[in-house]
Amino acid sequence: MSEIIIKGTNRLGGTLDVQGSKNSSLPILAACVLVDGVSVLHNCPFLSDVDAAIAILEHLGCSVKREGHTLTVDSRNISCYNIPEQLMREMRSSIVFLGSLVSRLDRARVFSPGGCEIGLRPIDLHLSSLRALGLSIEQQEGALFCEAKNGLEGTTISLSFPSVGATENIILASVFAKGRTTVLNAAREPEIEDLARFLNECGCKVYVGSHGTVVVDGVKRAHGAEHTIIPDRIVALTYMSAVAACGGDVQFRNVNTSHFRSVNSVFEAAGCRLEDEGKTLRLVSDGMLRAVRDIRTMPYPGFPTDAQAPVTAMLCTAKGTSVIVENIFENRFNHVGELVRMGADIKVEGRVAIVNGVSSLCAAHVLAVDLRAGSALVVAALKAYGETVISGVKHIDRGYEKIEECLKKLGASIERSAESG
Repeated sequence: MSEIIIKGTNRLGGTLDVQGSKNSSLPILAACVLVDGVSVLHNCPFLSDVDAAIAILEHLGCSVKREGHTLTVDSRNISCYNIPEQLMREMRSSIVFLGSLVSRLDRARVFSPGGCEIGLRPIDLHLSSLRALGLSIEQQEGALFCEAKNGLEGTTISLSFPSVGATENIILASVFAKGRTTVLNAAREPEIEDLARFLNECGCKVYVGSHGTVVVDGVKRAHGAEHTIIPDRIVALTYMSAVAACGGDVQFRNVNTSHFRSVNSVFEAAGCRLEDEGKTLRLVSDGMLRAVRDIRTMPYPGFPTDAQAPVTAMLCTAKGTSVIVENIFENRFNHVGELVRMGADIKVEGRVAIVNGVSSLCAAHVLAVDLRAGSALVVAALKAYGETVISGVKHIDRGYEKIEECLKKLGASIERSAESG
């Protein structure tokens, strides 16, 4: 186990290339199960969650090779339909393999997923949707036994909530289904569009509408393809939060700014200057932020729940009172207690966090209990006086590639060391 050690108050500056998207890489790796051939994926980040997805693919019979940020997946010999509980528990999004397996092999045996404890993420919506496609699902001793004896058949599915995972599972399950599948109130995240692009490059027929409708026309098979993963918008927003808090002038490259333009208003309201050039974004901050009165996490294209924690940390020293409402997950304020230990003044009432800006933060020994909470602690530590030690780095490594190296390039005083004790 390791720790991240940060000496705060350094101004940040320079240029940073943003990594490929975790939340796009994982469903696309699951989609490789559908492919009767070889898939080549570029811009795939070095993350522990990606490693977990690769381990699942290899268990199922795929051959996976990595050369830098390119993964080559040969899934021609896939035959296993069982994913052991240990592999499922490595990441929360492992359930997305269910749709691929039942589509390719007409059966699957999986377990409930693991990962960060950020609140309930029930898979009931996944299961009811797959049942609507004709999948038989039985639960026994914690495992889900799924079978489509006569194959799956297209239908119309209306989601009660635009769940990203459920939308992905429906798409993956329906690419070989008989006829047409229509998903209403589907998730609209850029990662959904990226998954659809990859599947279409493989010969599938997936159409993503602009108003929450996804249409999938079943095909007979999927062939290999070459695809480049989109940039990670949440990673970009995290580093933007750090620059805003610390003060600095940073140009972010390898981004698609259209994926988070709706969030830019928060940074501008806080006093930052943004220069948006589509594939690059420059953020300039004097570090003297203003509070942002009303931030509400919402499904895309609203403010993303994954960006809430680092932005909360950014606003800890903003002048005035910020109000943040978490509408997606009920336990998404796990970072607040640790931020308070660093001198933040934050009160949580249910799904609302009231952040009263303080003059400064102080260093402390803090624990990252989930991925985005870890990113919040990094942002706060970069702003704090003294040396902050962050434990629980394994959570950060799930979504941020070599975070200490990226921040060091921008002038941060940050190291990774062996955990003491």
